[in-house]
Amino acid sequence: MKNKLRFVLLLVAAVLLLTGCGMTTVDEMYKLPKRSEDYNNLQSAIDSAMTGLAYCAPLAGENRQTVHMADLDGDEEMEFLLFAKGTQEKPLRILLFKKIDDSYVNTDTVECTGSAFDQVEYVDMDGGGMEMIVGCQLSNQVIRSAAVYALKNGELVQKTNISYTKFLTADLDNDSYSELFVLRPGATETDNGVAELYCMRNQTIERYNEVPMSQPADRLKRIVLGKLDGGKTALYIASAVGDNALITDVYTVLDKKLVNVTLSNDSGTSIQTMRNYYVFADDIDSDGVVELPSLIPIHTMGSSTMGDTQQIIRWYAMNPSGEEVDKLYTYHDFAGGWYLQLYSHLAPRTVAVGSGDKIEFYIWDETYTACEKVMTLYVLSGHNREEQGLSDNRFILQKTDTLVYAASLEPAAKAYEITEENIVYNFRLIQQDWKTGET
Repeated sequence: MKNKLRFVLLLVAAVLLLTGCGMTTVDEMYKLPKRSEDYNNLQSAIDSAMTGLAYCAPLAGENRQTVHMADLDGDEEMEFLLFAKGTQEKPLRILLFKKIDDSYVNTDTVECTGSAFDQVEYVDMDGGGMEMIVGCQLSNQVIRSAAVYALKNGELVQKTNISYTKFLTADLDNDSYSELFVLRPGATETDNGVAELYCMRNQTIERYNEVPMSQPADRLKRIVLGKLDGGKTALYIASAVGDNALITDVYTVLDKKLVNVTLSNDSGTSIQTMRNYYVFADDIDSDGVVELPSLIPIHTMGSSTMGDTQQIIRWYAMNPSGEEVDKLYTYHDFAGGWYLQLYSHLAPRTVAVGSGDKIEFYIWDETYTACEKVMTLYVLSGHNREEQGLSDNRFILQKTDTLVYAASLEPAAKAYEITEENIVYNFRLIQQDWKTGET
């Protein structure tokens, strides 16, 4: 007993030494960490500069804080930028703070016209430091103003000012530096929008050729940055057509020119219109290349028709020449929140019957004279959903907090090499952001 007690005391002493708790009181353990002297110096400089101003953080984009950090001059020392608003004729303010010795000094202030900061990005456009791109809202107007600033000799120098509906940055010409991509309205309210690309050369902003959009700029729904077939970087711009369709423009740089690789010279619009509002371009097979969706015609059985929420989709990639490269086929059930990848050679002959918690799959023969049932997919809820998912020769595909997705195969499935393993592997839940129009 004495040996055991001695062992316990030694163990407790060792733990106290390792954790430092032997020298720490309970009150000290619950004290908040002290702010650094450096932080206090910066806060003091900001407080002094904020007289008559109010904080005004950007409303969109990734940089929505009031104070930003960026190495604008390439000296490997961070500058601090404060976004504020006053009551002057040009109310928006960008205050630049630089650390000098042990203090922070407000070395420059930029005045901007507008009602609010819309979006702020920091990118390297030519090497030697980050450029700052600042978008400002102009009252309630759709048109906004974007300015590019570079830090030279301690001052923020404006390189250009551009009107825009939406802007973003990307390296479309693959030169390791970012360009500024801008979408803006056409000459009149009824004209289609215009895409522009700006780069920095020899410390000067240069504009590529402008390229038309397929729709007015205010119909923009979503932008995806990705790769074309072959690896070139491209921007996929989805716009609304009426109330139930999308059209996608695909922009890249070829031979030092901005091009829309999907634009048809005959029609003046992009070649593919997606007749379902909720499916956008996406890298659906996770190979690094963005695929575009298009609906394929379905040979229905008798009076059976496909509902609006049930679609077989052909996914294809674009190459720089504007040619389509087939990738895969999927069946989507948007109401149920799932999709299933199909065998490419069977997809045009596939029919889905039903909706909601039970959908049956049939396959036509090659002459479209007869079809046979191959599978049923179930969406199960309730307290015994897992038991239901394993009963009557069913197998579980996926589970969520409230639902179980299950399937059962018919004897005819074997002839088409449809297996349980294949169905489980090819079953996916629809990502929520596919159903939004966020840009």
